[in-house]
Amino acid sequence: MNEHPQAATGTQGPRARARWILSGTVQGVGFRPFIHGLAIDLGITGWVRNSMEGLTVEAEGSPETLARFQSRLETEKPAHCVVSGMERVACAPENSACFEIKASDASAAPGTGVLPDLATCPRCVAEIFDPTNRRHLYPFTNCTGCGPRFTIVESLPYDRARTSMRHFQLCRKCREEYENPADRRFHAQPNACPECGPQLTFLDSHGRARLRGHEALVETARQLAAGAVVAVKGLGGFHLLTLAEDAEAVRRLRARKQRPEKPLAVMFPSLIEARRHCQISPLEEQQICSPAAPIVLVRSRRRLPREIAPGTSEIGALLPYTPLHHLLLAELGAPVVVTSANPPGAPICIDERTAPTALSGMADAFLAHQRPIVRHADDSVLRIVSGRPMLLRRARGFAPAPIPLPGTIPPTLALGAAQKNCVAFSVGAGVFISQHIGDLDSPGNRQARESVIADFKRLFGTQPVRTIGDLHPDDPPCHGGDATPRNTVQHHCAHVLGCMAENGLRPPVLGVAWDGNGYGSDGSLWGGEFFRVTLGGVERVAHLRAFPLPGGEKAMREPRRCALGALSVLFGDALFTRFAHLPPVRAFPEPDRRRLRRMLRRGFQSPWTSSAGRLFDAAASLLGIRQQSTFEGQAAMELEHALEGAVSGGHYPMPLGMDGVLDWRPAFSGMLKDRRRPTAQVSAKFHRTLVEGIVTVAKRVREKHVVLSGGCFQNRHLTEHAVHRLGEEGFQAFWHQHVPPNDGGIALGQIAAAAYQPTA
Repeated sequence: MNEHPQAATGTQGPRARARWILSGTVQGVGFRPFIHGLAIDLGITGWVRNSMEGLTVEAEGSPETLARFQSRLETEKPAHCVVSGMERVACAPENSACFEIKASDASAAPGTGVLPDLATCPRCVAEIFDPTNRRHLYPFTNCTGCGPRFTIVESLPYDRARTSMRHFQLCRKCREEYENPADRRFHAQPNACPECGPQLTFLDSHGRARLRGHEALVETARQLAAGAVVAVKGLGGFHLLTLAEDAEAVRRLRARKQRPEKPLAVMFPSLIEARRHCQISPLEEQQICSPAAPIVLVRSRRRLPREIAPGTSEIGALLPYTPLHHLLLAELGAPVVVTSANPPGAPICIDERTAPTALSGMADAFLAHQRPIVRHADDSVLRIVSGRPMLLRRARGFAPAPIPLPGTIPPTLALGAAQKNCVAFSVGAGVFISQHIGDLDSPGNRQARESVIADFKRLFGTQPVRTIGDLHPDDPPCHGGDATPRNTVQHHCAHVLGCMAENGLRPPVLGVAWDGNGYGSDGSLWGGEFFRVTLGGVERVAHLRAFPLPGGEKAMREPRRCALGALSVLFGDALFTRFAHLPPVRAFPEPDRRRLRRMLRRGFQSPWTSSAGRLFDAAASLLGIRQQSTFEGQAAMELEHALEGAVSGGHYPMPLGMDGVLDWRPAFSGMLKDRRRPTAQVSAKFHRTLVEGIVTVAKRVREKHVVLSGGCFQNRHLTEHAVHRLGEEGFQAFWHQHVPPNDGGIALGQIAAAAYQPTA
């Protein structure tokens, strides 16, 4: 079947014909209508169609015209398009009379990328607020340049019949737009209007429908203004919303979500309103207003209740990214707190039929719609570090955009890490990383990972020939990969290799992997590691001095235990007598102190670790900042924010032994002497000490390229100062941008290990 033929007037003379096969993110970005218009402009005949390889074009004209066609194809392609491969072969001229868009071909093996969901474009926003437009107040307005993609596509190629929009038959006017090459909704697969598209429904707390259409949205705004918590079905799932200016409503949301202190994000009605509450730099504004529309960590002006983000001077800010959010916040006229709507240990809810039961006791009401969400997608989170964005959570707006590999490898599945899990799938020379799944310590998230793996296999039509997981013996198994050979990559090696792949680096490099804890190849807990990566393999060349963690896993939630372990290395048993006045010791009642003293003396239930993350916890406890944590990384986050306003100063000693042990003990002795100084100064001095430790190792190893990876490098001050100091000493630092430095980037590193072929 041929679609949309149009005559083209080619120049007279010798004719040539060529076929281009383009792979990458080339579907759902308006590429076919762009090529159609380009061909007509140049007088070229032929055709274009979606294929499972990506996009196939056959064009006929003079050799000079075909050269101009390819040149403009490369330089003028749509903004959201990413061409990872372009293959050209010559064909025999057919003397075709026109250029047409053909129906998609689903017969070949898949090689195309799936475009992430895109925030509503300015033209569509203008339409929904234009009383004369037929899409006035319609919350599912979109065009070729915006709207859902990843969350609605069921299979490839990307056509409406293979999306969840297949449930909605286009009306006459929408069909005319969809079929008109001159219309910006030409082949916009989610195209819809009030006559033929999805509709809103307001549900009470029991899931009973009360209002429909725009009235449902107006009632939702009224409920929010009154302090209610409302679950709203968005692009990739339900969110819990409540009025950000209402401290009591925020406290109520926290209690229901069982999230006592972890910072919450705020959606502002407009950029003007966001600027009123936040200090936003030009780079931060660029990200907030980008088509990905992530949550961006910015400095708060402290005009909103402290309950939103206690313990930090930052706030996670985002703008409306769907017509529904634009209309709702315009109706409300105030910012709202936004957090994923999910039961504990489960992914975000996506189905309006099950949400009232799953979210029972959390939401006072629901705003739903009947457009099916094919796969969940949380909001992405980033912050600006050293002049460029750093993703902290990669999901909506970014997943599953591919990351190029240094070479082509057979189809490989990477299972990621047990925390902040993402999985990854290699297809050719690209890695498709899944949306954020979460921690795998619950059956719900483990099942979610299985579903994502099955989804990726179906989406790309490829069965992996091998799976790669973490070295840890307790790494959660995956039934989706059991049929293929299982390989492992050491956790911190994966951190470094992932950062290398993201930055297009090849060995040799010095890799710095600092995080919480990971299973080391010697069976101990690593987390403050330095690796030399060469073509011959990976060598652990240095690490932070290890210290015990009394209570094992309990220490990961109690910085005071980390501090006791570190201080016991300094003072031994005298810690509990001569130094009983220190904050981490005083934080325990006397019976607990006696028990902990015996544990440390005997080495009972006190595994040793070289973790930089646990060292941050110990420092935060020693300075009296945080003794017990309610979420991962809380103590380190508060230690980072404690240094604000610090005057410039020096650093503590951190010698590097001939055995490669970077010794933090003099630094802790120095902090003890400085304990009565302002906390900001001591925290800043501690951060600078760690950076000088990195520089010291770099000078000894003498590799020009230094890679910074692991959750500790989410710390903006640590990363920026390390990048600066390494540059001063003649090294070139590389850090994360497209994948998180935390465990959300592990899956990429696991696949990169297969591409680089190093062995730890």
